[in-house]
Amino acid sequence: MNPRVIALLAATAASTIYGINHTIAKGLMPDVIGPYGFILLRVVGAGIIFWILSFFLPSEKIERKDWLRIIGCAFFGMVLNMLMFFKGLSLSTPINSSVVITLSPVLLLILSAVFLKEKITWLKSVGIGLGLLGALALILFGAKTQPNAPNIPLGNMLFIVNAASYSVYLIMVKPLVAKYSSITLMKFFFLFAIVMNLPVGWAEFSAVNWGALSFESVWQLAFVVVGTTVLTYLFNIYALKQLSPSTIGAFIYLQPLIAALFAIFIGADQLTPLRMGAAALIFFGVYLSSRKPKRKLTPVSYDE
Repeated sequence: MNPRVIALLAATAASTIYGINHTIAKGLMPDVIGPYGFILLRVVGAGIIFWILSFFLPSEKIERKDWLRIIGCAFFGMVLNMLMFFKGLSLSTPINSSVVITLSPVLLLILSAVFLKEKITWLKSVGIGLGLLGALALILFGAKTQPNAPNIPLGNMLFIVNAASYSVYLIMVKPLVAKYSSITLMKFFFLFAIVMNLPVGWAEFSAVNWGALSFESVWQLAFVVVGTTVLTYLFNIYALKQLSPSTIGAFIYLQPLIAALFAIFIGADQLTPLRMGAAALIFFGVYLSSRKPKRKLTPVSYDE
């Protein structure tokens, strides 16, 4: 099969898992485990899996100049990104989280303009403005609280930080995926992520009564560790070998659809007119900001 097709399928699979994760992870917090303890469980579980897998593959030496970038990727991709998402999810709702994080392509465009000097046209500027307007509508005018969502505006703001952090990660990791295997990168990313998350998440992690967990809680925790952490990061790293960061970012549009359908199906959340309107603003804004300008045809002159 064509490597690009496989990369597109990998990115689709990652977004599908993420979409389901919005509801499953929400259902575990805070009664089963706190958000910061959950992140520690994720990085420890994923780190162990990636290190075990690495023993069956050829060892790769990391160049000295790449270590700082690897630490940066771990911080933005496996620490700040995860902490903000899970804390936000504990305060807000699954559908809100899936809608707000669709700002990632817009934020990726802004960061690319700052760090990669990419040009932002007036059309993209309008798109950025509409996307941010949609996110602000959810934060300022949406419900402030609802059952199991004690501070929805703050949670939505944390989702924006999460989206920005993940966008920085995609920009930083791109040069590394061309040099090293996915397993090599992941084992070091998660090793550093464990060290950074340990002081933040240990209190909530150690407070869990692991022996008293129900079977349902165990399989849901396993889904988040193996599916949402190991498989999605592997899928996205593989996809980045064939696709650009902005293309990967575009697959985030699938998440609200999957998250909404799953959350509504199991009765964990519901759609409201404000959410649908905010989603429309964000989607249209992302569409405008990600459009490629039409190439102008240069007239050809023929000498007589």
